Parts: sequence; structure tokens; C-alpha cells
Amino acid sequence: MKPFLKWAGNKYRIVDKIRALLPDGRRLIEPFAGAAAVFLNTAYESNVLNDINRDVILVYRVLQQMGPAFVDLCKALFTEDNNTPERYYALREEFNDTSDLVRKAALFVYLNRHGYNGLCRYNHSGHFNVPFGRYKKPYFPFQEMMLFYEKAKTAVFRSDDFEVLMAEAQPGDVIYCDPPYVPLSDTANFTSYSAGGFDVREQLRLAEAARATAARGIPVLISNHLNDFTLSVYRGAEIHSFDVQRHISCDGANRTKAPELLALFAGDCARPMVR
Repeated sequence: MKPFLKWAGNKYRIVDKIRALLPDGRRLIEPFAGAAAVFLNTAYESNVLNDINRDVILVYRVLQQMGPAFVDLCKALFTEDNNTPERYYALREEFNDTSDLVRKAALFVYLNRHGYNGLCRYNHSGHFNVPFGRYKKPYFPFQEMMLFYEKAKTAVFRSDDFEVLMAEAQPGDVIYCDPPYVPLSDTANFTSYSAGGFDVREQLRLAEAARATAARGIPVLISNHLNDFTLSVYRGAEIHSFDVQRHISCDGANRTKAPELLALFAGDCARPMVR
């Protein structure tokens, strides 16, 4: 099942690797849900999807509550007349100003599919500021939204700090974390690194929360880049590594395979190991 939102770092392409490592359990908790590819492609009895981006969670909640009626509202925005820079920027301004939550959610779906490269970016004032994408005919994800609506009957949607979710987890839960990744290079300067505010201190806080949660009998699986930093902070976890095709610069011709890892905190892992 493909997510209906375009999303940087979407895990759809590696969901089989993630699913193979996720332990059995009653409930899946995703503190960094994003496009929710893992939720869509697993079969836990219940799910908690959390994201610090409240606009994403708003879309999921409105779709869960309204179903086909909300899908129709979104589809009505996907017209030839709305696929121009003038209309895009007018609707983007409406999105930033409106207090109508249903309308705001529908506009987010529109912006996600009409904006440049599916980016989700805000300025210092908290306003969505992704430029027009200039797509010939943006795809409307009708089937994907309907499938999400059906799957969402098993889910609760939240927007809290990841540590709150992990502290609330109980035996029988399984946690999958897809945080903003550390820099690809292990020589990058962490003092200047901050993806959505998720800097080195947040990476360390997540790793410690994973250890503490696993010590309570609740397994935690984390995705990230593979480098010396992640191998160090995830010490004691079971490490699985692989390569993923990535764009690593603004030059579209410059493509390479970036090393990634999945770190499983569960039980007593004596030392890191790379597979």
C-alpha cells in the first residue's frame, strides 16, 4: 500500500526490510509517522501514529472522521484551473490563514501534490512556503486515500514529543522510529546540523529513550544513516545495514547509494554488530 502523501524519506521502498525486523505485538507505535508507509503495510491489531507536524496529523484525523466526503473535498481542488502559479500561491496563502480545519486539511493534500518535489517546509513564522511545482497534471491519490481511511479505523493519531509516546508504551507494544536522519558523512559538523530542529542532542535523547523502553520489555526499531556516529549511539542494539538509492545533491544527475541501518533495541544485545 502506497502512502497518499508525497514525503521526503518515505519508507515505502524499504518497508519489506522494516517489516522483517519488527517483532510481533498487539500495537504498533510510530513516534515519527510521516507518510505512514510502515503503518499501511503492517497488520497490528491497533496503531498509534504520531508526528510533530500538526498539519499532517490534522489530515489523518479529518480523513479518519470524514472518509469519502473528505476525499471528495480534496479531489475538487485538483483541477486544471488550480494548476497554475497564481492559484497555487493564492491557495497556499489561504492554507496559512484559514481557521477552518477541514478546509486546511484539504488544502494540505493539494499543496503536497502541487508543490515543488512534495516538500513540506515552513518559514520562521510557521507559514508553509514550498514553491509551485509546475507539474503537468498532479496525481490525485483517490485509491490511496480510501485505503488509508479503511486502515485508519485501527489507529489513533497524535502530535506529541517522541519521548512521551515511548514512556506510555506497554508490554505488547512495538515501536518503530523514523527520525530525521543524521548527516550522511560521519565527518559532518553536528553543531550546524538541525533537520526540523532534530539535532545531535535529539538523536542522543532518542537513543537513550530506546534503551530505556527496551529495558521495560518493549522492542524499538530505529531507521537512520549508517556511519560512525549512529553505530556509536546505537551501541548495544542489533544493527542491520543496507544501501538505498538517494539524491545527495541538487544535481539530479548525481545519484548514489547511501548506507542506511535499522537498529533493533530488544532484550540484551551485548554489542553492536553489522549484518
